[in-house]
Amino acid sequence: MRKEDRYKGVIDWFDRNMPVAETELRYTDPFQLLIAVILSAQCTDKRVNMITPALFEAYPVPGALAAATPEAVYEYIRSVSYPNSKARHLVGMAQTLLSEFGGRVPSDVDELQKLPGVGRKTANVIASVVYGKPAMAVDTHVFRVSARIGLTTDSKTPLATERELVKYVPEAITGKAHHWLILHGRYVCLARNPKCETCGLQPWCRYYADRTAEKER
Repeated sequence: MRKEDRYKGVIDWFDRNMPVAETELRYTDPFQLLIAVILSAQCTDKRVNMITPALFEAYPVPGALAAATPEAVYEYIRSVSYPNSKARHLVGMAQTLLSEFGGRVPSDVDELQKLPGVGRKTANVIASVVYGKPAMAVDTHVFRVSARIGLTTDSKTPLATERELVKYVPEAITGKAHHWLILHGRYVCLARNPKCETCGLQPWCRYYADRTAEKER
């Protein structure tokens, strides 16, 4: 199957079956989303959503978080993965927001990555979700699902996956496509036991085709 045909089939299927695809993190402003995405690294959105209400109430603006100690922040986030380093990152992020960006979350991916705790994936999420930029954030779900379906070929790194996806996904739907792949990986194309038999992407999925061919041998 030509890669262009695979992309068209996958995009058309998602467009019909998942017309609304958004982040499952709960937030009310860019600062809160930035905090939530930093916390979500190697942690579930469900867990993050459980602890952020109290955290947001305690530190509603960058100035409040910048004035906090990592030890104080830790008490709010202790149930997420790597709470010690994330507490330091959150305080440092808020301090840098104030010193470098006047307290406003920047929209540029490179500028965002100057913030402690913000890598390319997090920066792309903020640029896409908050500012509507055609940025493709590649987390473990996007990386796995893209490779399985065949949207990427021999992409060894998240950056390689990102570059291949943005080459074929129209800019107008890049942000939505990011959520399509995340949600598909979270609920259907699971890491250990993908639900291939009930997946609507069977006609375009390289993994399903290979597995079916193997069974028929």
